[in-house]
Amino acid sequence: MTSSSGPSRRQVLAVAAAAAGAPLIAGTPARAADAVRSRTWDLTVLGTSDTHGNVYNWDYYKGAEYDDSKHNDVGVAKLATLVNQIRAERKGKATLVLDAGDTIQGTPLATYYAKQEPITSTGETHPMANAMNVLKYDAVTLGNHEFNYGLPLLAKWISQLGFPALAANAVNEATGKPAFLPYVIKKVALGGYDSPTIKVGILGLTNPGVAIWDKANVEGKLVFPDMVETAKKWVPIMRERGADIVLISAHGGDSGTSSYGPELPNENPVALIAQQVPGIDAILFGHAHNEVVERFVTNTATGEQVLTAEPSKWGQRLTRMDFTVTRERGCWKVVSKHATMLNTNTVVEDPAVLAAVRGQHTKTVNYVNQVVAQSTVELSAAESRYKDTPILDFINHVQTEVVSKALVGTAYAGLPVLSIAAPFSRTAVFPAGDVRIRDVAGLYVFDNTLEAVVLSGAEVRAYLEYSAKYFTTVAVGATVDPATISDPGVPDYNYDVISGLDYDIDISKPVGQRITRLVLPGTDTPVTDDAQFVIAVNNYRRSGGGNFPGIVKTQVYNQQQEIRQLLIDWAQAKGTINPADFYVPNWKLVREGVQVF
Repeated sequence: MTSSSGPSRRQVLAVAAAAAGAPLIAGTPARAADAVRSRTWDLTVLGTSDTHGNVYNWDYYKGAEYDDSKHNDVGVAKLATLVNQIRAERKGKATLVLDAGDTIQGTPLATYYAKQEPITSTGETHPMANAMNVLKYDAVTLGNHEFNYGLPLLAKWISQLGFPALAANAVNEATGKPAFLPYVIKKVALGGYDSPTIKVGILGLTNPGVAIWDKANVEGKLVFPDMVETAKKWVPIMRERGADIVLISAHGGDSGTSSYGPELPNENPVALIAQQVPGIDAILFGHAHNEVVERFVTNTATGEQVLTAEPSKWGQRLTRMDFTVTRERGCWKVVSKHATMLNTNTVVEDPAVLAAVRGQHTKTVNYVNQVVAQSTVELSAAESRYKDTPILDFINHVQTEVVSKALVGTAYAGLPVLSIAAPFSRTAVFPAGDVRIRDVAGLYVFDNTLEAVVLSGAEVRAYLEYSAKYFTTVAVGATVDPATISDPGVPDYNYDVISGLDYDIDISKPVGQRITRLVLPGTDTPVTDDAQFVIAVNNYRRSGGGNFPGIVKTQVYNQQQEIRQLLIDWAQAKGTINPADFYVPNWKLVREGVQVF
């Protein structure tokens, strides 16, 4: 406090300004010092996205520290160290931290507290809430995977956060109102001379694909309007309510394409948002798992350059956006902006984050290391994209068995049951000997549930043709290289295979004409177009994920059973994983009928 008998700070500044020859303005003597000081301030915004349940730099499937061919590290603990370094560097200056979604799904750690010991039953704080609260985020956007475990668990997680969770385009179907907080406007002290405040608006946009990918959890409850139109609605409102700077945290990529058809709004519209919606200063985005250091998009209405950036995945990168601002005629203006990217493999893990999650991490490690069965031989998914392998037949056998038993006594009991699987991870291995939960989880890395629908023979062929289109065309006589036989831009999980029928994929043929032999198992009897089959399939694909044809139909089986757990249960019940019990080779890559591999 200032002594009542001495001069105030403002009076001292005023005298100093007068001594320097600056004019005094009645009522605001301190402002005179502006004449000899810089009138710009800076704001830093740090961004993460697609952390997917990673806190420790740990690979639960391998039981070791995470590593890949580029020696990336992962986890919120690593991110926290970088964030704390920047906060220390900028002590006294404005620094915000945002996340663009896909937080509570993706590792056995996240799955454990959604499935084995769900936070909705125990009341325990979710590990991602524990970790993110220590890091002290300012806001998180809901990604599509936030909806994987149902709305009650999502609500519980949000209630455990010490910061807001945003999703302007997740709308209550009954009321038409936002189901979550659409945006926040934070009053931020810029620090430095006179420490003025600026109001930063943060708008959160989730992905419309939730309506497909998690239909069972949101149908009849939530709808997901277009991200561009939602931004057009809320950005002017945020400006009217005082936002000096508008940032968007969007869970959608910037390619302008979608993995599903036109029945839903665009999945990856970030560049379109920047182009079409005036009043946006920058967009932090995620979903596509790409590393976009700095990309400017010109707004067609204003000519302004909108800064966009995407920080890869799993906590491997941290986006840093730096803004220089000034005040003109009573309004804040962004003078400059740019972005850089930091790699978390340059720092150690933050001990406070590790401590906050240590017990949960240890419990998960112990769980995934439980032995569930003995494998008679080593089984690998390394070649499953282009070879019929026993490890994928293991998935298909379990799915077929579960659905077949469930349909006994129903109208569908007489139909053949086929099954669809894909090589979700080419690093998946069941070692000879002990097979642990982590090995099964490494084979089936997604939290999908099992469903079944009825397809005709024609629809089965069309489905297989859609998957076969992703193989590289190789002429007869040319060398076939396993490394280039599949499109490197297409995720392995799009190379779907079907069990229960025999078929060939001719990679010398044009796309759409590659299924050259589709016959009943063990025969030369062609599958007729009007034949009927029950198809066991995961909920993601059945809901339209990947835009495969014919599969989006009413289920004849849907007991909300997680496929990974079904695999674990089968292995535990049998005690032995022996390919002789489930491996039935039924498809191959060919050229003019000659097998390639």
